[in-house]
Order: sequence, then structure tokens, then C-alpha cells
Amino acid sequence: MTGRVALPVVHRAMVASLATNIRQGGTSAQCWKYDLSQDRSLGGSVRIGQSQGSFLTHRSTNLLRPAAAAISVEQDDVNTYLPKGDMWSVHKFGGTCMGTPQRIQSVADIVLSDSSERKLVIVSAMSKVTDMMYNLVHKAQSRDDSYMIALEEVFEKHMAAAKDLLDGEDLASFLSQLHSDVSSLRAMLSAIYIAGHATESFSDFVVGHGELWSAQMLSYAIKKSGAPCSWMDTREVLVVKPSGPNQVDPDYLESEKRLQKWFSRQPAEIIVATGFIASTAENIPTTLKRDGSDFSAAIIGSLVRARQVTIWTDVDGVFSADPRKVSEAVILSTLSYQEAWEMSYFGANVLHPRTIIPVMKDNIPIVIRNMFNISAPGTMICRQPANDNGDLDACVKSFATIDNLALVNVEGTGMAGVPGTSSAIFSVVKDVGANVIMISQASSEHSICFAVPEKEVAAVSAALHVRFREALAAGRLSKANINVRAIAQGCSEYNITVVLKQEDCVRALRAAHSRFFLSKTTLAVGIIGPGLIGGTLLNQLKDQAAVLKENMNIDLRVIGITGSSTMLLSDTGIDLTQWKELLRKEAEPADLANFVRHMSDNHVFPNKVLVDCTADTSVASHYYDWLKKGIHVITPNKKANSGPLDRYLKLRTLQRASYTHYFYEATVGAGLPIISTLRGLLETGDKILRIEGIFSGTLSYIFNNFEGTRTFSNVVAEAKEAGYTEPDPRDDLSGTDVARKVIILARESGLTLELSDIPVKSLVPEALASCSSADEFMQKLPSFDEDWAKQRSEAEAAGEVLRYVGVVDAVNQKGQVELRRYKRDHPFAQLSGSDNIIAFTTSRYKEQPLIVRGPGAGAEVTAGGVFCDMLRLASSLGAPS
Repeated sequence: MTGRVALPVVHRAMVASLATNIRQGGTSAQCWKYDLSQDRSLGGSVRIGQSQGSFLTHRSTNLLRPAAAAISVEQDDVNTYLPKGDMWSVHKFGGTCMGTPQRIQSVADIVLSDSSERKLVIVSAMSKVTDMMYNLVHKAQSRDDSYMIALEEVFEKHMAAAKDLLDGEDLASFLSQLHSDVSSLRAMLSAIYIAGHATESFSDFVVGHGELWSAQMLSYAIKKSGAPCSWMDTREVLVVKPSGPNQVDPDYLESEKRLQKWFSRQPAEIIVATGFIASTAENIPTTLKRDGSDFSAAIIGSLVRARQVTIWTDVDGVFSADPRKVSEAVILSTLSYQEAWEMSYFGANVLHPRTIIPVMKDNIPIVIRNMFNISAPGTMICRQPANDNGDLDACVKSFATIDNLALVNVEGTGMAGVPGTSSAIFSVVKDVGANVIMISQASSEHSICFAVPEKEVAAVSAALHVRFREALAAGRLSKANINVRAIAQGCSEYNITVVLKQEDCVRALRAAHSRFFLSKTTLAVGIIGPGLIGGTLLNQLKDQAAVLKENMNIDLRVIGITGSSTMLLSDTGIDLTQWKELLRKEAEPADLANFVRHMSDNHVFPNKVLVDCTADTSVASHYYDWLKKGIHVITPNKKANSGPLDRYLKLRTLQRASYTHYFYEATVGAGLPIISTLRGLLETGDKILRIEGIFSGTLSYIFNNFEGTRTFSNVVAEAKEAGYTEPDPRDDLSGTDVARKVIILARESGLTLELSDIPVKSLVPEALASCSSADEFMQKLPSFDEDWAKQRSEAEAAGEVLRYVGVVDAVNQKGQVELRRYKRDHPFAQLSGSDNIIAFTTSRYKEQPLIVRGPGAGAEVTAGGVFCDMLRLASSLGAPS
């Protein structure tokens, strides 16, 4: 090592000599001595070796040195200039990235794929190795003999990795160094074992070997490809000085000088450097403490003025919130240095705040990327322009929580305007060693509250009571109390802090996150009635949800499905590809009140909608309460809008007075735009004169096919078999369903009618109304075929057809449902299948009515109508049209 400032290497050589002497019984001519006297807790010098029958003792300010020889280190002149600037890119790979031989090779491939002119690669020890090394020290100083076994495990781990990764001379060279290092460590740990104590310097020296070995293995792996590469022991370059408990600050000036000297000897285009470890100004090995490898990368990036520092890890970047608490968390594309700093302080897994300081002063961006998903662009931390447009959504980047805190509140009239009160309070807190997370003070200076870790609050409270006992006794200061339920807010340019009850923390985090990171048109959907229509709707949502999210920024999340007996709930969204299976396997007993509470209490999503796909009157009776809770309602259920007039008017009044929406397009024409057409006419000032139409797809099918010699009973049976009718066809033939549609349109047109005000001509023969079952009805229906054939013949003789229609007579303020005859050239006579047709006669469309025609029955079109209402709701909430 002639001509190199490489004290750690000299240390290893000396330790090896010491080990030899111990094995030989101290008979060599020269004996090496450890000095553990830097740590006064040892109680004096420690005798290690023996020479010529006498014990040798030694005290020195040096960590290690020979008894009869001094260390001479020659200095090279600097011959090669260290280039700086954008030609350098810096990469840092953590322990997970370096965890196996295969991963080390992947790291080498990533480095080689970087097209930068020069590359500096900082590596951590292999996964778990740092903990293994600390464990070695702990066992040795605890005089636990198993430290030797643990050291052998460390050796075996690295030897196995090297054999998988390297071959030939590279493998032989690495294993030779590994053997030498482990021998040195064995002697060092033996000395610690004898002393029963390890100074911080000794511990740092042992622990730093993990980085030495991983850096050497990676450099050999890179050289295998033919690329020139050197490895750097950063203890020869990085110089730090203690700046507080468990913290050091880099000496940039000295580190830059040493880097220049190092580079003058090994001016490689690719340099693999050890992370985490450094030296003091006195050349004593030390570390940059936990998370030190990131810090190393930032410091070295600053020293060479790199174009970019890339931190490779096992996540795709920085999340907008902890994904374990907020499943909707997203990867942030950019952060400012200050934002990353604040997030780190509040526990976000970004970077240690000190990592940002070296690069921030030189405007060097840091990119967080996933080694296991190279296609992900990651998160860039850099200087960003100010947000001058006042866009709040652009300002808010992330949410983080610190759990298990207590809020200490000190208040009293004696505090107002009294100098030194705050100083006295926080001097007490400092003296007990508590960590103040947040401070908030009322503008009246009447009170101060601050948050501390819950485990420290008892000591803080006791100390404050002692310090302010006179003020408390005199009543000038209220009793200092611990309030874990208070909410306080403190703010700076880059963060807002809120203190909440612990049990509310995750819900609050999700609610705040959803406000800024979910689409404004994210809908939490609850489906009531997963039968024919509801089940079809769920399948339509499954097929279309991804398209809507990508193309229209509409995010539909079904968070609840309930039938009459079971229900399925989810906080973030049910997997619709298997909703039937989940409803069968994971459902709980149905409870409509709990179902609605689940929707109402969900704070993840800003908008909630209940979709009632039943025909249940009791379910419809809850619409008013749901709307009052701020839950939107969508339904094809006709019961609410055709029920008692006073309830309908109350419901519509609430709808108009609030920002909660109630959509029911599918109540009249399944998927046909009947309600929306009527509203469009009225809202643009047109006047409704008459609405007339064939509103029943079932009855449309029956009369469209009741032709020629076919009997009425035969056509009804065919419709029942095809699924067009209700299980009991009398429900369709009675005309009540048509009457409900007529009353809905009448009320939409401004008429105040009850359902009982609509005369209905039932198609169920009076004699069959009392049949006990649908089967009995169908058996007896043929006895009335002759009467139906006569009506058809009379109509045909007049060139007409039979059609079952509903009519809203807005001029005369009435409605009716009846069987009518229409000329064959009338639009109502031109239908086929189960088509519906509705004619609007208005002031504008008086001579030629506005006609809406199309399929008016079937699960697909009805579910489609409900789906269309959901998109209409999304549009009203801000989705693009």
C-alpha cells in the first residue's frame, strides 16, 4: 500500500499480526498491542499479548500501532485532475438490491447500461449483513462464545455469493481478501471479547466490512464485462466529524482533497464505492450511521457535481401516503427538496432529511427508482418552480402520519405577555430528553400545546409540574394536562400538521388523501339487489370500469353489494371479476341499516351513491334519509316516484335544495332517454301538452305478435317463456306498471296526481283475477281467447291495430291507461318485438310530436339505463363530457 493514505488497510494488517502472535503464544520478536483506553469505561489499559515472559501494556491516542515501529504513510502528488459536472452519474444500491449474487449481477447490468461518461456506484452491505456484523460485536462484548460461529456464517455467506458470481483470478483474489479480513476480524473480536466492551470506533470498524465486501464483488462483476472499474474504500476519502448524538457532518473540503488524491491514482470511468462508512479527521474508522449509504451517495454526488443521484430500491418511487394504510396511494412523479425533507421528518419512507442537504446546495436531482421494475420512471426530487397559479391540488403532494403521540397542553392567564414562558417550558422538555414533534400556540399567548411521543409524556408532565409548581399553586397556570383527543394545527410553507385521536388517524389519512389524489369523479357505489338487473349492472361495470377510468377519469368503485339475505362489504372496492363468488363465500347477513352506515362512514371516497335495483317499496322509502346523509341515489325502482304524492314532493324538494343527486331515468323506459328528454323540454321553456306512449315492453311484445290466427293465450305464454313477463303475467296485464310510469311522467310535467287518480283498464279478465297461482291463471286464460280474437278482428276490419297505452293529458290535468286502436300507418303500429314508443306533444312539437322509440324491456337495456345515470352523476360532479 505504499504511497496511499489507507489506514483501515494498515489496521487489518496489524490485526492479522496480532492474531498470529496470540496463536504463537506471544513468542515473536515484536508484539502488536490494541489500545482500548479511548473508552474510559474499561477502567484502564488492557493487556493483550505476551513477549519474552512479560505482559505488555500500552496507552496511546492512536487506535492501533506497533510497539517498536511507527506507521509511515507516503503521500502521492496529485497528477490526475478529478473531472466534475454532468459527465458523472451516481447510483446507490441498498442491501436488498445487493442481497444475492443474481441481484449483484443485475446491479452490474444496470450500471453498464447507463450511458453516462463516468459513473460512481455506492453500495450497501448485502441484505442482513449489517445486522449480522452488529450482532458479532454485541456477542463478543457480551462474552458470548457463539460470536465465532456467527463470524463463520458471515464468511460463508460472502464466500458462497462470490462463488456464484465470480470465477478465475477475480474469485481467487476476492476470496484471498475475504480470508484475510475475516482473520483480522477474528482477532479484533477476540480482543473485544477479552475487554468485554467495544468502543464506537471498534464497532464501526467491524461493521464496515459488509460494504467493503459488496463493493469488491460488484467491481469484479462489472470488470467481467470488460469495462474498466475500480472500487473505493470511502474511509480513505470521506471525512466526517460528530455533530450530535448518533449523527455526523461531512467535511466537504477535506473530503474533496482526499477524493482528488484517490482519483489521481485510480482514474477509472466506473468507480464502485462503499456506502455507510467513513473516517474521522484523525483517520479513525466511523460510519454515517443508519441510512448512511444514501447519505454517502449524496455527499459523493455533491463532491463530483454529478448530473443526477439515483437511489435504487424495491419500490417504484415515493408514495403519496403509506400504501399499507391508504390503498389508493399513488407514486409521485416529482417532489421538491423541501417537500421530501418534510415528508421524511413525518415518517414517510423517502430519504433521511440529511441525505437531501448535500445535493440541494448544488441543485443535483435525486431519483428514487425500483431495481426490480426498471420500466417505472420513479420519483424525482429536485428544485421546482413555485406554484404561481394557486392550484391547491398541485400544491399538495403527500400525507404522512406519526402514531402514538400525546398532546401536552399548558395554559393559563399568567402566561399572556410573560417573557420566557415558552423558553421555560421547552427547557424542561429538553432536560428530560423528550422529542417535540409539533408546537402550536394560541395568538392570545394564553396557551401552548405540543406533541411528544406517548412513551415520553409521563416524564414531561412530571417535570412541568415541578418547574411550574408555584404558578400552579397560585392559579396563574392551569394544570398541565395530556389531551390525546385535542386537535391542533401548526403550519409552515411546506406542511400542515393536525393532531387527531389515534383511532381516527387512518380514517382521517384516507379522507384527506382521497380529496387530493383520487379523481374528483371517483364514486363509491353500493348496489342493492344483485338480481337480474343488479347482476347485469355489476357485469357491465366490470367490463367498462377500466375504460372509463383511463379515458374519462371516472373511477367507479363498488364497495358494497346487498341482497335480501346476505351482503358483501369492502372499504376500497370489490373485485367485480369474482363478485358472485365473493358474495357466496365472504358475505355476511344482510342488514340495510349497516349497509348504508358502511357507505356513509367511508372516508376514502369523496362521493357515494346507492343504486337500488329492487322493486321494493320499503327500500324506496329510505331515499329521503340517504339523500340527507349526502349519499346520491340512482334507481330503476318506480315505487318512490309513483308512491304517495306528499313523499314524492318532499323527496324532490330535498333534491333541489341540496347538492345530492337523485337519478331515475330507468323508471320509465329502461334505457330510453324519456325522463331526460322531458326535462330538457321543460328546462328550455317548452310546454307539455300531451304524452302518449307504449310504456310496457312486455305488452308491446304481446300486441306486436297478436296477429293472424294466433291466440292471445298463446302469445302470453310465449312472452312468459321468453322472460318478458313477470313470473305471474297478471302483474304485467293488470296495467299497474304502466300506470306508475304515467304518474311519474305526469308529476315530472308538473301535475299533482296520485296513482289512484289514474284510471287503468286491466287486461286481466275479472274472473281470473282471483286465481291462486300463475299456473292456474295460464291454464284458464285460453277460455278468453275468443273475446280477444273478436277485438282483433274488429280492429283489422277498420285497418287498425290494438295497442296498450298510457296517456298524460297535461292540458286537462289527468292521465289514463287503456287499450286503444291505431291506424296501421300510425307510429305506434310500426313497432316490433318489445319496443317502447313515447310521443311528446308540446308547444314546439304540436303538429308533429317528438318521438322516442327503442327497446323498453330486458335486463341489459335496463341496467344500461342505470349505468347511464351513474355516468350522468359523474358528469355533474366534474367528469369530462
